[in-house]
Amino acid sequence: MPAEQGAGSAEPQSPLRRRYEQTRRRYFKTLISPEIVEEHRRRPLGPHSRELARLLLYLRRGPDAERYAIIAVEPFRAYRIAAGGPRDGGAGRVPEGEIYGSASEARHGVFLRRVLDLLES
Repeated sequence: MPAEQGAGSAEPQSPLRRRYEQTRRRYFKTLISPEIVEEHRRRPLGPHSRELARLLLYLRRGPDAERYAIIAVEPFRAYRIAAGGPRDGGAGRVPEGEIYGSASEARHGVFLRRVLDLLES
């Protein structure tokens, strides 16, 4: 996607909006730490510290919020994460070999993927 376009938008972003989004990404990257990741692993549903709560709000509402979904392969026993989705023009693809033993582990897997996406942006 060209830098001038927003995710899911056919309209070009203004230079001011691009700068605002870059500043936000930079700020949220500073919140990522081993402690925050461990906090989420221990309690993916909360309660969360102020920093983790802010980071989660950003990750869930950000342009890639619909990129991952949790699929129950066997309810209450096996879960996978589907990548892609409506914004990517498809139904999604399931990564091979990644099976989580609980919904909480799968939620943390989605969190880690979104954190990685943010760090790579």
